[in-house]
Amino acid sequence: MGARLEGKVAFISGGARGQGRSHAVRLAEEGADIITFDICQDVEHVPYAGPTAEDLAETVRQVEALDRRIIARQADVRDYAAVKAVADEGFAEFGRLDIVSANAGISGEMAEADVMSESGWQTMIDINLTGVWHTAKAAIPHLKAGGNGGSIVLTSSLAGLKGMGNIAHYVSAKHGVVGLMRTLALELAPHSIRVNSIHPTQVDTPMIMNEATKKLFRPDLENPTDEDFAATSQSMNTLPIPWVEPVDISNALLFLSSEEGRYITGVPLPVDAGAGLKSVVF
Repeated sequence: MGARLEGKVAFISGGARGQGRSHAVRLAEEGADIITFDICQDVEHVPYAGPTAEDLAETVRQVEALDRRIIARQADVRDYAAVKAVADEGFAEFGRLDIVSANAGISGEMAEADVMSESGWQTMIDINLTGVWHTAKAAIPHLKAGGNGGSIVLTSSLAGLKGMGNIAHYVSAKHGVVGLMRTLALELAPHSIRVNSIHPTQVDTPMIMNEATKKLFRPDLENPTDEDFAATSQSMNTLPIPWVEPVDISNALLFLSSEEGRYITGVPLPVDAGAGLKSVVF
């Protein structure tokens, strides 16, 4: 275990599994206590199973195994009052807040923009953009109150930096996250609160490793396997890998939130295996 975040407290959305769990564990390994939440149920228009209460409990178990404290609650990132309640409870319990990871996000129905459903579009924007704003909005008063500065990291995507076919709602939300990040970086700089975004390529999590995503990448196959998907996914990246691991994104979050990144703000940081160098059209 390291100590780069000793005495710090981190607020993480979407902490039940995937990148969110990885973030909670990685920051705890470096000394941080954790406040987190997740919806713990399926979401309409999302073509894979949602996280469960058992998933969130496993995150708690892993953080506590590192001898760190954690508050984990069930809350929907679309519900600002619920998100604020978790942030307020965590601040009251731990007495400070230093790091915010607005990580919660989904993929959704995949179709060309002119046939995409209005409700599918709205669900995506509500979670992947408005939910990011809710997370930041709930946390910012506590960061300011501490008077110690802080770090906010918004999870965007490679799709936040370039267009991609069949996922207009996702691309739009993730581009919006970049605009939010840049605006917050300007607004919060006088408080020494830094704001950046992370832009992953494919990550080995349930959001990517599911039947719908595999079929998007391999429409020529009725039941594409992980291996079928890997070959096409690797073609997105410049480095010879099909996807990155959650801890790779967590390490970027750790860097941006530690003293090593103390003067970095307003930056969209790709963790994309060079995918941004290529043209991607589905």
